[in-house]
Amino acid sequence: MKQNFTVRQGALDGVEVFLSIAHHRSFRRAAAELGVTPSAVSQAVRVLEARIGAALFIRTTRSVGLTEAGERFLSRAKPAFEELVAASEVARGLGQRPAGLLRLSVPRAVVPILLEPLIASFCEAYPEVEVEIAASAELVDLAAEGFDAGIRLGQFVDADMVAVPLTPPLRLVIVGSPTYFAQRNRPESMDDLRQHACLRRRRSNGSLAPWSFNDNGHALEIAVSGPLIAHDFPTVLGAAVEGIGLAQLPEPMVAEGLREGKLVHVLESFAPVIPGVFLYYPDRRQIMPKLRAFIDHVKSRPLGHGAAPDAG
Repeated sequence: MKQNFTVRQGALDGVEVFLSIAHHRSFRRAAAELGVTPSAVSQAVRVLEARIGAALFIRTTRSVGLTEAGERFLSRAKPAFEELVAASEVARGLGQRPAGLLRLSVPRAVVPILLEPLIASFCEAYPEVEVEIAASAELVDLAAEGFDAGIRLGQFVDADMVAVPLTPPLRLVIVGSPTYFAQRNRPESMDDLRQHACLRRRRSNGSLAPWSFNDNGHALEIAVSGPLIAHDFPTVLGAAVEGIGLAQLPEPMVAEGLREGKLVHVLESFAPVIPGVFLYYPDRRQIMPKLRAFIDHVKSRPLGHGAAPDAG
């Protein structure tokens, strides 16, 4: 059964004074080291002894010694206090300069863009920062999972996050391979999609993402059907290139396939515009220097149109 406990108020009060006196074996020299008066040192010791419930020092007109209780307290308090000071120094260092582990939650499709050249150039510029990339389509809770920041399409970034745009708004376009259209007519209307194999994507919440359209300024969503369901955009893209079916994807993802003739556009006039890719993180008041350095680095080298992330 878990025991109830509280941290006693002022539990560390007087410990530094005690350690200084024990080191110098002098109240006066301890006062000089700490920059306080000898009377303040004496008062701190009296309060500490009263709180502990035992005398810690043996004082005479000529010398200062430790009682048995003082010796035992010193043996445990000294290494603990030194460790606490060291911990404070480590934390202070992380709060003053870019250093430590920077954990990023990113979609798999964005990883190549981050690695080449963004992460490489960041690591070169900030050698004291270690970058950990968790590539997943899951929309994680950054704080709960211990991430410093994430990258996602804008519509999947929570309103309470600070978001930094990495790309302009993107179009969602429908594409298919020449192989696929060798045996089928190209769709001319949204209704024609009922006669086509449409590749679908399952969101991280378990639902199937509908296809979105812009019909003369009106936003529409249509449930489509087809032979394949994937959990991320890259898998959908690969299936479209192989001729398995039509895919609706962020335009940057299909740019290379279109240039190389592996994919062709259809229903272009119905393509909706969605928010672009964003770097997002919790309240800016909590930013550590390592994240601030990464944000500034990203702003100086924004992601281009070469890829787009998996959505949630």
